[in-house]
Amino acid sequence: MISNPITLSEQKHAERESKISYWALAVVFLVVYVGSMFIPGLLDDADSTHAEAAREMVVSGDYVTLHINGVRYLEKAPLPYWLVAFSYKLLGVNEFSTRLPMVLSVMLLGLLAFRWGRRTFGERTGIYAALFTYTCAGVYLFTRVLIPEVLLSLLIAAALYFFLTALEPGAPAWRWYAAYALIALGVLTKGLIALAFPCGAAFFFLLLTGDWRRWREFRLLSGLALFVAIAAPWHILAGLRNPGTPDHHGFLWFYFVNEHFLRFLGKRYPRDYNKLPATLYWSLHLVWLFPWSLYLPAAITVALQEWRSRSKSAEASNQILRSDFASRTRLMCWILASVVLLFFALSTNQEYYTFPAYLPLLLLLADGVARCEWTECLTKERTGWLTTSAGLLAVIGLIASTMLAVGLWQSRNLPFEPDIGALLSKQDTNAYTLSTSHMLDLSYASFAALRLPAGLAAFALLVAPVLSFLLRLYRRHYSATWMLGIGFAIFLIAAHVALGRFGPYLSSKQLAQEISRRAHPEDKVMIYGDQAFGSSLLFYLQRPIDLVEGRTTSMWFGSTFADAPKIYLSNADLQHDWAGTGRVFLFVPPHQKTNVDGLLPTKYVVAELSGKYVYSNQP
Repeated sequence: MISNPITLSEQKHAERESKISYWALAVVFLVVYVGSMFIPGLLDDADSTHAEAAREMVVSGDYVTLHINGVRYLEKAPLPYWLVAFSYKLLGVNEFSTRLPMVLSVMLLGLLAFRWGRRTFGERTGIYAALFTYTCAGVYLFTRVLIPEVLLSLLIAAALYFFLTALEPGAPAWRWYAAYALIALGVLTKGLIALAFPCGAAFFFLLLTGDWRRWREFRLLSGLALFVAIAAPWHILAGLRNPGTPDHHGFLWFYFVNEHFLRFLGKRYPRDYNKLPATLYWSLHLVWLFPWSLYLPAAITVALQEWRSRSKSAEASNQILRSDFASRTRLMCWILASVVLLFFALSTNQEYYTFPAYLPLLLLLADGVARCEWTECLTKERTGWLTTSAGLLAVIGLIASTMLAVGLWQSRNLPFEPDIGALLSKQDTNAYTLSTSHMLDLSYASFAALRLPAGLAAFALLVAPVLSFLLRLYRRHYSATWMLGIGFAIFLIAAHVALGRFGPYLSSKQLAQEISRRAHPEDKVMIYGDQAFGSSLLFYLQRPIDLVEGRTTSMWFGSTFADAPKIYLSNADLQHDWAGTGRVFLFVPPHQKTNVDGLLPTKYVVAELSGKYVYSNQP
C-alpha cells in the first residue's frame, strides 16, 4: 500500500537523478581521459624513458631487470612496466597501449572514490567523489606522463578501504588478505613508501580508536606471509641478477639505500631532483585539487561539527568512533592525507609525489559539500561556505577568463605558428628538476598558437563558475556542483588541446620520424648530452643510441656495470666518428647547440624543430 506518494515520488526522482549522474560520470571520464590517449606523442624525459623500459622488457624477455638503451635501469619497481609491457604484447607498441594502464588506474580510482563515498556517506557523496576525481587538476596533470603515482594511490587507498571494512563486525576474512595483497602490489609499484603510508595511517588510526586491542583479528602471520609471497620474489631475483661486489654496489644497495633512504635525506646520487619551498609546497595543493580545493572550508566545517558533537562526552565519542563507519572513514582520510603530506614536506619532493593524498582529501571535500548541501536544503538556512566558495570560484574564473581574453585580443594580428617551440622563451633546461618547470617557457608570442584552447578555456572558466554560483544562490546545489564539474571537464579538454600544440616542443617524435626516413641499419644515431632530452628517439626508432657526454642522471648507475653497452662517448669520440666514412645522425637539444657547433664546424642539418636539431656528417 502506498502511504506516502510524495516520498515515493522523491525516491523515483532520486533514482532517475542517480542514473543520469552515472552516465554523466562515464561521459566525463571518456572525453577527458580516453580522448587524450592518442595524442600527443610520448614526451621526452620520464614519459618515453619509462615506456622504453617496458618496450625493451618485451623485446628482451627479461621481466626482472629493467633496461633502457640496453643499460640496466635499477631505480624503479617493476609493476607499472609489467602492465605496460602486457599492453604492448596485447595491442602493439604505440601511444594508446602505453597510456592504457594509467587511464585504467584513473578509472578505478574514480570507481573506488564512488564506492567508498557511497557506502560511507551516501549516494550523492559517492557521485561527487568520483566527479571530483575525474575533474581534479592534479589527477589530470600528473597522468599526462607515464609515472606510477596514480596506480600507487589506487593501491594504497584500496588497501585502507579493505582494512576499514575488515574491522566491521562480521566482515569476511578475505578483506584482510585483500589489504595485505594490495600493499604488496604497492611495494612492487613504488617501493617502500607503499608500505610506509598505509601502515603509518593504520597505526595512527588504531592508536586513536583503540582498535589496536583487536590485534588478534588482523591475520598478522598469514597476512604477512601473503605480503612476502607477492612482494619478495622480484626483489630477491633482482638482487641475485644484479649482485654487488667489493668494488661495486649492486641492486640492493642502490634500490634501498640510494633510492629510498638517501633520496629521503636529500643525499641521493646523482642529484636530478629538487625540493619545493615549504610555502609553495603547501599552497600548490590548492592548485592540484582545483576547483574543489576551494570547498575545503566545507570539509573543515563538517570535521569541526563532528568533533564538537563528540567532545561533549568522551565515552560517547569513543563509542561512536568505534561503531560509525562514516566517522572512521573521515578519521582515516585525514590521517592518510596528513601522513603523505608531512612525509614529503620533510623529504625531497616533486610536485606529483603527494598524489596518494588526493583521494582521501577529495573524499573529505565531497563529504563536506554534500553535507552542507543537505543542511541547507533541510533547514532552509545558508551554511555560508557553499555560497562563499562558489562566489570565490566565480571571481577566480572571471579573472582567469579575462586574462585569457586579453591575450587572445592582443595576439589577434600575430600569425599562427604550428611549431610553438620556436616561440617559447627558453630557460636553462639544466635547472628543470621539477615536473612543471616547463611552465617557465611560456612567452607572450606563443599565445597566438594557443587560440583555440585559450578560447575554450576562457569560455569554461567564465560560464561554469558563474552559473554554479547563481545556482547556489537559488539552492540548486546538485546542479551547481555538476555545472562546475562539467565546466572544468571542458577546461581539461582545452588543456589537452594545448598539450597537443606543445607536442613538437615536449616530444622528439617528429625528429625520430625524420631520422627513420633517412637512416640505414649500419648508420649511427647519437644524442648529445643527457639521454632524457631526446629519450623519445629511443622509443620511436627502437634502436640503440649512443650518448655523447651523457653518462648522467638515470643512466649513471647502470653504466657502472661491466656489461654495460659501449654507448657512452666523449667529445673526442664524436669528432672521430664524425670524420669517419660512416654516416652519423646527432640529436642536439637547444641548450647544447652552441657547444656542438663549436665542436663540429662541418655539419648538415637533417631536421630542426622547436630549437632541437638533428645534424649529420654527410649530406
